[in-house]
Order: sequence, then structure tokens, then C-alpha cells
Amino acid sequence: MKHFLRVVTQFFVFLYCKCLWRGLKFVIRKVTGRCELQRICHNNKPGARRTLKIESSLKYSKNELCQSALSAHPDRVEKTIDDIMTLKKVNPDTNPQLGISLQASLFQIVGYRSLVAEVEKLRREPYDCENPDHEEMLMKLWKTLRPDSPLTGRISKQWCEIGFQGNDPKTDFRGMGLLGLHNLLYFAEHDKATALQVLHDSLQPKHRSIPKEASKMSKAEWEQKNFDKAIGYSFAIVGINITDLAYSLLVSGALKTHLYNVAPEMPSLSHFQQTFCYLMQEFHRFWIEEDPCDIMEFNRVRSKFHRRVLRQLKNPDMALCPHFAASDLHLVNL
Repeated sequence: MKHFLRVVTQFFVFLYCKCLWRGLKFVIRKVTGRCELQRICHNNKPGARRTLKIESSLKYSKNELCQSALSAHPDRVEKTIDDIMTLKKVNPDTNPQLGISLQASLFQIVGYRSLVAEVEKLRREPYDCENPDHEEMLMKLWKTLRPDSPLTGRISKQWCEIGFQGNDPKTDFRGMGLLGLHNLLYFAEHDKATALQVLHDSLQPKHRSIPKEASKMSKAEWEQKNFDKAIGYSFAIVGINITDLAYSLLVSGALKTHLYNVAPEMPSLSHFQQTFCYLMQEFHRFWIEEDPCDIMEFNRVRSKFHRRVLRQLKNPDMALCPHFAASDLHLVNL
């Protein structure tokens, strides 16, 4: 019975999309004198709310020109917009703002696709200890996070001081490739004070405030409870893990809300790395708030944090602070 109801529901959805909705759009155009793209640009302010609707309109258009616009090369965006306006019989002289609005949104759409490809390329590139550029980046990371502690050797237990698992960090980059190293180095260089503070707290976690019932505890119980609350984590490993979280948000399309609100035109790799810095700082706060019993709870805390970010990004007006300073980043309602 459930299968039958699902099939019937799918049939009516298909019927609505193919027939009723297109018929409704035709009637609305006749009444308002505007095509769907005109109505979207007129009724929605610049940003994710407008661009997401334009992207949906082009994607589900019955015209191949509109569908192919989503994968247009950045150099052909202007020509593509001219072709769409000609197709829609919109006079650019009497509607100059429409072309500007469509062009800005299409740059965001094709830029997001380019960013996904760029991030994927970095993720697939493995760390190579024979590559001098890779080694230089790794050494920069150490010097930035441990400026007063010279590294005794390329293979050293000192790497554990910044949160790697073993003597050679290259083994920890297997999951995210060079993308993990790029993000960690960006965080360390572009918001050094915050990165150093997060690293310090991860190594020497702050003790939580003891609840009121502490007065009823014995000295031994109080000391044990206070000790148990100081749970740290491996900075670099968590950074690579948060890179994976940011990557999944990007690939799934969840980050469109944020990037379409903060990037006036094409989102770039720096926008993605700024997002990573925000996620690192927010996860650090969230970890303290969650009060995990031990590091084995990491996956639970990470999953809960992931769900919270997804809920926030469902608001089309939600974005990270557009003027990047990771120390002050917070989600703001534009």
C-alpha cells in the first residue's frame, strides 16, 4: 500500500511539474508581463535567495539554452545572458537592470561549480614528501604554530605537538590530500592568533566550572570530576576532519547559501578557506560546550555540529560575516 501511495504521489508531482506549473507560469507571464527570471530578480534582493531561485529556474527550464547556462564558461557568461534575454524577448534597453542581475547570479553559479572542481583537485592530490612545494608548506605550518621550537628533524615526535598522530604527518593527509594542508596553513597564517589559541586550548583544555553540587563532594570526587572535564583533542587531525566536513558541505550544495551571500560574483578558494577557519573556531567552542567524556565521543560531537551548521544554512539569508576575520566570525542574518 505504501509503495502504491508513493507511486501515485510521484505521478502527481510529475504532472504538476510538467503540465500545471508550466501552464501556471504562462498565465502569470500574460498577467504580469514578466517572465519568471524577471519576477525572480524583481522580487528578491541580491544574494542566495535570488541566485538559488534563478539556478532552479534555469535547471528545470524546458529550453536547452537555459539549462546549458549553468555550465557556461566564465568568459561566456555575458554572451549567455544576452542569448537568454533574446530568448525571453526582453529588451535590454528598457530592462538594463535585469541583465546585470542575471549576470551577477550566473557568475556565482558557474563560480561555485569551478570552486567544487578546484577543491576536488586539491583533495585528490596526495601529499608527496619528494615534492619541495609540499615540504615547504608543511615546514611553514610548523614554524607558524611553533615559532620558538625548531624542528629537530623531518621525521620527529615533535609533530604530535601540533596534533599529528605520528612521526610523519604525510600519513595523516591521506584522506583529504593537499586540501587538508592548505586549510591548516591558511588558518595558521591568516588568523594566527586564533589558530595559536585553539592549538593551546587543544593541548591544555580549560577546566569547566564545577556545578553547585560540588560542595557536597569529597575532595577526591571533586578533583576527579574536575580532571575528567578537561578533554583536549589533536589540533591537526581535527583540522583535517573539519576540512572533510567543509568539503561535504561544498559538494552537497549546502554552502551555496553562504557563498552566494558573501561572494559578489565568483566564489573562490579563499572563500572556502575562510569558511574552514570559521568552522574550526566554531567547532572548538562547540566541543567545549558539549563537554565530552573522552575523545571517543568525537564522532558524536562532530555529527551534532554538522547538523547544526546544516540547519543554519537552510536559511537563504544566512551567511558568514562577509569581512573575514576568523576571530570575529559568526553567522549573521543579512
